[in-house]
Amino acid sequence: MNKTRLEAFSDGVLAIIVTIMVLELKVPHGARWADLQPLLPVFTSYVLSFVLVIIYWGNHHHLMHAAQKVNANIILANAHLLFWLSLVPFTTGWMGENEFGPDTVALYAINLLLCGAAYFILQKTIERSFKADGELVEGLNKHSKKGVVSQVIYLLAIPAAYVHPLIAGILFAITAAMWIVPARELEKAIEK
Repeated sequence: MNKTRLEAFSDGVLAIIVTIMVLELKVPHGARWADLQPLLPVFTSYVLSFVLVIIYWGNHHHLMHAAQKVNANIILANAHLLFWLSLVPFTTGWMGENEFGPDTVALYAINLLLCGAAYFILQKTIERSFKADGELVEGLNKHSKKGVVSQVIYLLAIPAAYVHPLIAGILFAITAAMWIVPARELEKAIEK
């Protein structure tokens, strides 16, 4: 299979995910600034999730460039990632609608943990599917290490949600900051 089909499908699914999330922002019935106040938790959860989905989109783009071609294993691993990402609007909505209650934040952290695990599986599937040059392997290994750190942070966010949801939110923001610049290590390796 041509990898452009897989990339186009993935881009479409991610665009739908972002669209579904924004639909959770309901227009208030008042015309004053104060009428926006009840939307703050929903808007905050949307911004966090939007940033995280866009980070996945950018890194997915770079990861797909590392693949020389697409096979059945890569297609399945990609579908696995898209499945967990497709649940982000649900966990985002539940968290925002319930003002970051501990259970909602813990489920959001679990969802992000599963997204991260699925991304790691996709990366390893791509690595095993072709023989990469030394620089590309090194770039993918650096990418993997950042992924492992993210997984540890998401694991810590689950109990942190019960200590105080803001602690888990800070952990989510730290993870997003780690990934905000998409895969420089892969960009450099792919360019060479």
